[in-house]
Amino acid sequence: MRSVQAQSDGADVCVIIAARNAEATIAHAVVSALRQPEVAEVIVVDDASADRTSAAAEAAGDGSGRLKLLRLTRNAGPAAARNAALAVATARLVCILDADDYFLDGRLGRLLSAPRSWDLIADDIVLVRGNAASAVAGLVTGPGQPQLLSLETFVAGNIGRPREHRRELGFLKPIMRRSFLQRHGLRYDERLRLGEDYALYVEALAAGAVFAVTAPCGYVAIERADSLSAQHRTDDLAAIVAFDEAMLSRAGLVPASRRALRAHRDATLRKWQHRRVLDRRRSHGYAAALRELLHAPRAWRHILSETLNAKLARLVPSRVPDGEGAPRLLLGPGALLRPAR
Repeated sequence: MRSVQAQSDGADVCVIIAARNAEATIAHAVVSALRQPEVAEVIVVDDASADRTSAAAEAAGDGSGRLKLLRLTRNAGPAAARNAALAVATARLVCILDADDYFLDGRLGRLLSAPRSWDLIADDIVLVRGNAASAVAGLVTGPGQPQLLSLETFVAGNIGRPREHRRELGFLKPIMRRSFLQRHGLRYDERLRLGEDYALYVEALAAGAVFAVTAPCGYVAIERADSLSAQHRTDDLAAIVAFDEAMLSRAGLVPASRRALRAHRDATLRKWQHRRVLDRRRSHGYAAALRELLHAPRAWRHILSETLNAKLARLVPSRVPDGEGAPRLLLGPGALLRPAR
C-alpha cells in the first residue's frame, strides 16, 4: 500500500551525513541541517576517518541534543555508513546530506510544502563549482508542481549523454518515509561504493514508491573532480552492472522498465570495459590493452569517444578555472522526463 500521508510530517526529519575525511566541510553541513526547523535529529557517521572529522562534527552541534555521532572502526563505504544511521534513526522522515554539501535555510520546509502525496520527494540540486557560491539563492524557486518519476524514467535519467554535464537522477537527495523503507525491507546496498543511491531508488520504485521531484528548494552540492561519484573504478562499475542484472531477473517488471534497465546496464558495461582496457594498459602495456579491447567490440565507439574527449581536454584548456564559475542546476527545466533509449 502506498503512503499518502499529508505534509504534517514536516517537523519530524532525520538528516543522515556519512563522512570520511571530511574535517574541512563537515561543520558547514551539520550547521546547515540543524538550522532547519523540521529536523528532529542529525546523525553523522564517521566512516573511519583519518582526520578530525568526528571532532569537527561534534563541535558544530547547537546544544539542542539533536546531533548524534556514530564512529565506524573500519572504512565500510557510504552505503554501510548510511545503513548504520538508519538503524538508529527515530524520525518518521529521513534524508541524506553529503558531508561536503549543505542546505540553504528553509530547504526542508519548502520541499515539504509540495502539493502531492509521496514516499520519496527530492528537489533539483544547485551545483557549485569549487568554492564559488555566488548567486546560489537565486536558483532556488520553491517546489512548484512536482513531477512523478516512474522506474523507467528514473533509470533512463541515469544514462549520461556525451559532451553534456552529468545530470543523473541518482544524484538527487530525497526526503524518504522511513515507514516505507521499513515496510519493504529497503536499505543501501553495501556491495556498492558507487551508485548506492541509484540502487536504493530503483528498489524503492520497483516496490511501488511514489517518487516526486520538484524545482530547487535549497540543496547545494559542491562539484569536485576528486569526489567519489566522479571516479569510476573498475570494480565499482562491475558492481553496478551486477545490480542491474539482478533487477532484470526480477519478475513483474513492465517491458518499459526492463528496456531502461538493459540500457543502463549496457551503458555501464561499456564504461567497465573502458576501465578494463585502461587497467591493462597500466599493468601490462599497450599490447595487452589492445587484446583487451578486441574482446569488447561493443564498447569500441564509447572508448574511442572518451579517448578523444580526454585528449581534447588536455589540448584545449577549460575557460572556467578550477574553483570558479556560475552555479547551475543538476537537472534544469524539462530534464526529468527523458525516454529510455
